[in-house]
Amino acid sequence: MKRRVVVTGLGVVTSLGRPVDVFWERLVRGDSGVGAVTLFDVSAFKVQFAGEVSWAAEEQGIANPKELRRLDRFTQFAMASAADAVKDSGLDFSREDPYRCGVVIGSGIGGLAEFESQHERLLTKGIDKVSPFTIPKLMVNSASGHVSTMYGIKGPNFAVATACASAGNSIGCALRAIQSGDADVMVTGGSEAALTPMGLAGFQNMRALSFRADAPQQASRPFDRDRDGFVLAEGAGVVVIEELEHARRRGARIYGELLGYGATGDAGHITQPDEEGRGAAKAMALALADSGLSPDAISYINAHGTSTPLGDKAETMAMKRVFGAHASRLAISSTKSQLGHTLGASGGIEMVVCALTVSKGVIAPTINLDNPDPDCDLDYTPRVARERTVDVAMSNSFGFGGHNASLVLAKLR
Repeated sequence: MKRRVVVTGLGVVTSLGRPVDVFWERLVRGDSGVGAVTLFDVSAFKVQFAGEVSWAAEEQGIANPKELRRLDRFTQFAMASAADAVKDSGLDFSREDPYRCGVVIGSGIGGLAEFESQHERLLTKGIDKVSPFTIPKLMVNSASGHVSTMYGIKGPNFAVATACASAGNSIGCALRAIQSGDADVMVTGGSEAALTPMGLAGFQNMRALSFRADAPQQASRPFDRDRDGFVLAEGAGVVVIEELEHARRRGARIYGELLGYGATGDAGHITQPDEEGRGAAKAMALALADSGLSPDAISYINAHGTSTPLGDKAETMAMKRVFGAHASRLAISSTKSQLGHTLGASGGIEMVVCALTVSKGVIAPTINLDNPDPDCDLDYTPRVARERTVDVAMSNSFGFGGHNASLVLAKLR
């Protein structure tokens, strides 16, 4: 019999701020975190805006100045959001069996900034000038490794790299570890800091991004008729999950119970989704089956909703395929309308949103949904937040490579 798993801690780093209470207040208010890129000179770029995180690493309290120089930005984000999630959970890892606790933190790309800077040093200054910290900084598992070291966590410890489904798959793997008895506590989610010259140029040149230069804060518009691509963003989202009785014994606050996880692959185009959303639909169906719930038990879906012409239509078709007539009764929203697309971090941030939606009974809006696409004809909570009792929520994450992940979170019963 599977052990029950609950969410007890939340942490985020986003373009709408940190910690979680600041982020949530701005999200519900309908603010946008999109603005001009300041991290590097974008004067030669066609796209000059993004969901950039305001970040002074030395002020975050995660490491001393010497240690910070050995951490890529994506690892710093992961450590900060993990620190907030652990603090929120009330866990004291010094009182836990370290081999019964684990970390799974994913990233789609990892330390891209470090890769770029050291490649430049290699070309301009020579082999001997490449930093000995290059590999530990850029590797995708750097975030999970540093978080485990931060708390002395010695149980299951790995990273998942499935593009924009990375955090969703990470949480699913962490859920399985507790359900099966391999761990009692897992720190899990995703982090991404791909807002770099190469990252922006690569996404720009493949025409995945919005080119709405005249109105950056209106550029991310999931399910809108006039959407033209996603807005690149950075950030992290981490949750603490634990076995139910473990949480109860220590009197933890419980945001909700993780009931199910489903994962599939499209086995089609490397960047485009299945046009009919068949892989995405199967992931949702598997998550429901794993939860033991019928489709009409779901009240809310935090959609992948990236603001791409193909993706939003395919996800709408997938939801209709799974939920049938109930699809029109679902409340749906896209966090990416406000943050931009944080790639491998998005599923972690959106699990935080689902936990808060379930616990607070408020659905954050899909901003910029001014002209609904006739092909996207469900209730996406346009422009304004809505109060609604949500007993069960679903979070969708889909990534380049055809990766699909869905998670189900419910009020504890």
